[in-house]
Amino acid sequence: MDVLSDAIAAMRIGRPHSSRSVERGPWGVRFPSSDGAGFHVVLQGSAWLLPPAGSGAPVALGPGDIVFMAHGNGHGLADHPETRLEDAQFNPDGSWIAPPRPDGPVQPGDTLMMCGAYQLDRRRAHPLLSALPPYIHLPARVGTHDRLRSAVGLLGAELADPQPGSDAIVPALLDSLLLYLLRTWWLTDRPDCPAGWAGALSDPAVVAALRALHDDPARPWTVEELGARAGLSRAAFARRFTTLVGQPPLTYLTWWRMTLAGRALRTGDAPLRILAQQAGYTSEFAFAKAFKREYGVAPGQYRKQGAPLARTA
Repeated sequence: MDVLSDAIAAMRIGRPHSSRSVERGPWGVRFPSSDGAGFHVVLQGSAWLLPPAGSGAPVALGPGDIVFMAHGNGHGLADHPETRLEDAQFNPDGSWIAPPRPDGPVQPGDTLMMCGAYQLDRRRAHPLLSALPPYIHLPARVGTHDRLRSAVGLLGAELADPQPGSDAIVPALLDSLLLYLLRTWWLTDRPDCPAGWAGALSDPAVVAALRALHDDPARPWTVEELGARAGLSRAAFARRFTTLVGQPPLTYLTWWRMTLAGRALRTGDAPLRILAQQAGYTSEFAFAKAFKREYGVAPGQYRKQGAPLARTA
């Protein structure tokens, strides 16, 4: 798997949700803060995004515009910035209860929206996602983001007219849409960003090293080996990696190993001996010591704490 896919997989819990709604007349919805992430797409009509407090002025949205709320910050959607907002209602599984659809077919003056939500474990947020702004606005532009637009179209069609297999297709499309959203932001809408994870994902040398670490985290990597993969000297590679990723190479490797171990403890029942080997440790004791240093609790205790979260999700 590549780094972006790995980062999402490490944080994802539960099942994503999506809904399609028609708004007519004055309308406004307030979405509370959550541990997840979500998106809104204007399929027809217009709307206003009311960003989280301190994140800027209201944003006008038109047909085809996409907004991604990466950090689960509370926000609003409305037909006008001054419209009173009603609190969003949710099902027990966390899915949004869309308002009742107006009688009759969709009218030219109606606003047709599609929304989606993802459940994330923010106790171990990947820095790649932590670096995102409070919200991402991807305006509709002819001839751009073709793959993202195709995913939006497929998801909208499944929600508008469910067919046999839709229960499996919709979550798969939601997972794909999340990756397309993030890829579009980092690699298309921010091509000139020289630093941070946007720069890291655009730097062939750093990407080569990250892929090596993610493909084989158990290997006893050295900075020299990673530099060779990147085609750089040890010193030059270490400087570039640390500048863009925000951590030295082997520090990031340890962080990623412990992230994978935490997810395995939370979602599975593999013996600590196996998890230690998968994390690149030669003994359970060394693994447990490193894990406690990273998480503040022993692996067994973390497994007990994490199991309820996994079951709830």
